[in-house]
Amino acid sequence: MNHTLQTFFTPANTDHPPSYEMLKEQHQVAALGAPHNPAPPTSTVIHIRSETSVPDYVAWSLFNLFMNSCCLGFIAFACSIKSRDRKMVGELTKAQAYASTTKCLNIWALILGIIVTILPIIILVLILQVYQ
Repeated sequence: MNHTLQTFFTPANTDHPPSYEMLKEQHQVAALGAPHNPAPPTSTVIHIRSETSVPDYVAWSLFNLFMNSCCLGFIAFACSIKSRDRKMVGELTKAQAYASTTKCLNIWALILGIIVTILPIIILVLILQVYQ
């Protein structure tokens, strides 16, 4: 039994058993844990820029999605969602590019929606005037 304990505590490079001081030092290191660093722990600060606002035009795109008969409303809505996603991720350059595209698509969808709404009314009024 003594041979087993001696083999268990024997250092790998030597054939003699460890001394009392060596065992005491190992016990103190194990009891105290890792050495403490006198420097205070560092912290991470995240700066959130609130002054940079990228519009995503989701409400306008949603209006054009339901009020427009052509596909521009759908494309504008999809582009506005992409703009919002890029803004949430923090890619403000791509969000601004998508927002610019969305604005242009929404303007064209609104113009086409007005033309598609007003043109049949004008044609109907002209037809009714001719047959009176």
